[in-house]
Amino acid sequence: MKQRDIQVLQEMGLTYWQVRKPEIFPDQVIPVIDLPESCKLLLVTNDELNEHDAWLFGRILSSMKLQPEQALSLPLEALEQVGEHHLTWCWFAGCQGAHPTGCQVLNSVSLPLMHNDPSAKKTLWQQICSYDA
Repeated sequence: MKQRDIQVLQEMGLTYWQVRKPEIFPDQVIPVIDLPESCKLLLVTNDELNEHDAWLFGRILSSMKLQPEQALSLPLEALEQVGEHHLTWCWFAGCQGAHPTGCQVLNSVSLPLMHNDPSAKKTLWQQICSYDA
């Protein structure tokens, strides 16, 4: 991809993209996503989070003694591009994948499904607490 194309994507606010047919571009370098040092939790989900989901996510972060600015979200297909990180947690919500090395892994249903499922919230909380033991 030419530098001009990348610049146009960035001007549109697109900082992550995926080529549908990478075999067309054999020399393409897959960009590495280096997470900021402040990022302690990575939410891996393919769901678009609405305001209600963001509220629940904030409550869960608060229970983990984390601030919203200490968390980022990526779709599952971008996870393989994560390079340098200082993660403590990697939370898979509604999907499964290989997690970045050196972090504690959480698995749950997607946030939209979790709203009305007390047992899913309890299961997530038990996973979080199991790392404190």
